Amino acid sequence: MKPNILILMVDQLNGTLFPDGPADWLHAPNLKRLAARSARFKNSYTASPLCAPARASFMSGQLPNRTQVYDNAAEFASDIPTYAHHLRRAGYHTCLSGKMHFVGPDQMLGFEERLTTDIYPADFGWTPDYRKPGERIDWWYHNMGSVTGAGVAEISNQMEYDDEVAYEATRKIYDLSRGADARPWCLTVSFTHPHDPYVARRKYWDLYEDCQHLTPDVGPIAFEDLDPHSKRLYLASDMANFDITPEDVVRSRRAYFANISYIDDKIGEILDTLERTRQEAIILFVSDHGDMLGERGAWFKMSFFEGSARVPLMICAPDLPAGLHTEPVSTIDVLPTVCDLAGIDMSEIMDWTDGISLKPLAMGQGRTAPVAMEYAAEGSYAPMVSLREGQFKLNRCAIDPDQFFDLEADPQELLNLADKPDLTAAQAEAFTRMKADAAARWDLSTFDAMVRQSQARRWIVYEALRNGAYFPWDYQPLKRASERYMRNHMDLNVLEENQRFPRGE
Repeated sequence: MKPNILILMVDQLNGTLFPDGPADWLHAPNLKRLAARSARFKNSYTASPLCAPARASFMSGQLPNRTQVYDNAAEFASDIPTYAHHLRRAGYHTCLSGKMHFVGPDQMLGFEERLTTDIYPADFGWTPDYRKPGERIDWWYHNMGSVTGAGVAEISNQMEYDDEVAYEATRKIYDLSRGADARPWCLTVSFTHPHDPYVARRKYWDLYEDCQHLTPDVGPIAFEDLDPHSKRLYLASDMANFDITPEDVVRSRRAYFANISYIDDKIGEILDTLERTRQEAIILFVSDHGDMLGERGAWFKMSFFEGSARVPLMICAPDLPAGLHTEPVSTIDVLPTVCDLAGIDMSEIMDWTDGISLKPLAMGQGRTAPVAMEYAAEGSYAPMVSLREGQFKLNRCAIDPDQFFDLEADPQELLNLADKPDLTAAQAEAFTRMKADAAARWDLSTFDAMVRQSQARRWIVYEALRNGAYFPWDYQPLKRASERYMRNHMDLNVLEENQRFPRGE
């Protein structure tokens, strides 16, 4: 019998906070219990450090240059197989509660059922424009208001959403326990926290009153000393027009940590419901990308620095021994891993993914393949690519000098070795090899042309569709009120018996 699968996804969770499961000082008891029985991947990376491209890559196992989901307003095409398609084709019931930031008229992408709408728009309105480098699109670009406005609230747009996501997920698990559908299931539960704004409920805020981690390890770097892309992100986030105080930084980080605890509570509710309904499932926990959290003076994502690009990844499955793995892996490895664990023939799947199943690594077979990342959205003026191999990371962009870091010797990424003459033999060999690998993988001029064409087309389509009557692509959850609870086309005795679990106790 094929195993049930529960995928728990969060948004913008910094992977450096998960050195081996949640850091000891985080108040995350449910995630810590899950970590204790999971294969844990310390050096897991997003495919692209922005929501929609990261999620399209996570679901399809393909990098953005193949999905063409370059930014938060690029269409995720219906003909790209996702893990939901592969599982559904193999006989699974596939269901999504929460965010996946699908853009375009297909808001299912292989899911048979969606329980909520998305939190972000599904149209082309958030399209960047490489034809206007340096232009800020103020109504949707990130600015530092999330930092200066950090603090406490009992309800927010984000909280309202995640409260609904958790409620619908637990209700679905109860539904699955009743056994009306004999198929195995894959339920994806995707939260928007701890994504900014940095606003938390008081009960979670109070947990971090005496936290020793409210100040970044690396303070702000002067604008003139920043690398070119960090300068672009500084301008894109409108930092010059905000006075960020040390107290703002402390409050933002405190609220962010508090929202990790909020999400831990929500995940605890889901896992508790799963246990009480006596269902077994493979459980996978992952984030789409990270958050710089004030390190180097940077916030949010959109860069290849560790805080932005590294994500937590844990898999709890009967076939996988619990334990820590330090080899670099990617969120694009999730699709082949899930299919592998579900017993789906991998010979066909591998034609549709850039990823590699993590099952052999978790079983002790090791891994040497490098991890690739791409970024071609707001704050960039041309596509950026990155390779992580062993202890080394190489970042490339046609308009920027190379960046090359030895993360073992320099975990804070403060020393760019690309322009240093005195490399060790190991560093020099890795730099030469990784540059050759990057040149073979990516034609940056072709990549740039593809992005520019996509952006230009979408600007035309968006402006056209907003002229006159507007038909939204946003997912509208269907509530079949006449099929819920008791109605007169039902037998009350049968209904009450079928809706009870367990029976006879």
